[in-house]
Amino acid sequence: MKTALVTGGSRGIGKACVRALAEDGCRVVIGYLKEREKAEALARETGGIAVKADVSVESEAKALVEAAGDIDALVCCAGVSLIKLFQDTTAEEWRRIFAVNVEGTANVCRFAVPRMIRKKSGSIVTVASMWGQVGASCETAYSASKAAVIGLTKALAKELGPSGVRVNCLSPGVIMTDMNAELTEETLRSLRGETPLMALGDTRDVAEAVRFLASDRAKFITGQVLAVNGGLVI
Repeated sequence: MKTALVTGGSRGIGKACVRALAEDGCRVVIGYLKEREKAEALARETGGIAVKADVSVESEAKALVEAAGDIDALVCCAGVSLIKLFQDTTAEEWRRIFAVNVEGTANVCRFAVPRMIRKKSGSIVTVASMWGQVGASCETAYSASKAAVIGLTKALAKELGPSGVRVNCLSPGVIMTDMNAELTEETLRSLRGETPLMALGDTRDVAEAVRFLASDRAKFITGQVLAVNGGLVI
């Protein structure tokens, strides 16, 4: 049985990824920070385990990877957002966004990579955003952090390819998660109208793409950014 570690796995896109990977027969380790009850309920549902960790803290990221054991697939979903004018964004807010979105991803990868290299196999899937590709007004910190995740993904893919480890990135568009719950209906209607498929995404849409990239079906795919956005960014 393969083992998959999903950070930010207690809700949203991470939760959908946990379910999708479990359906593929994986033992899924659910990394979470605040949603203990939800994480443990999901673990019971999927036959996995829930482990609390703040991935922005190196020691906690290390403990999470150690708890997971022999990892075949790593999915980095843990992330935070911020909607705010650049000039109103404090240095502390900027650091927090990068600590979770960039350093959190790098921390978990740092400890998972040696295990994958030893096996000469493994798949890492990071989760960025379409705003990391094109930028978003009033989301400068978030956009910059997700652009960094994309750069990290491409560089790691080149570095780890000779060891048989694949690294790819998912770039979601507007997905109906808690992170987007604060958007008004008017805003959502406008975004829906701008999307060629005339619809907003579901967490399962992203999870299915993650499921593919994490599997052997994508064995010749690495260093790619797969956009799951309904055509909003082309």
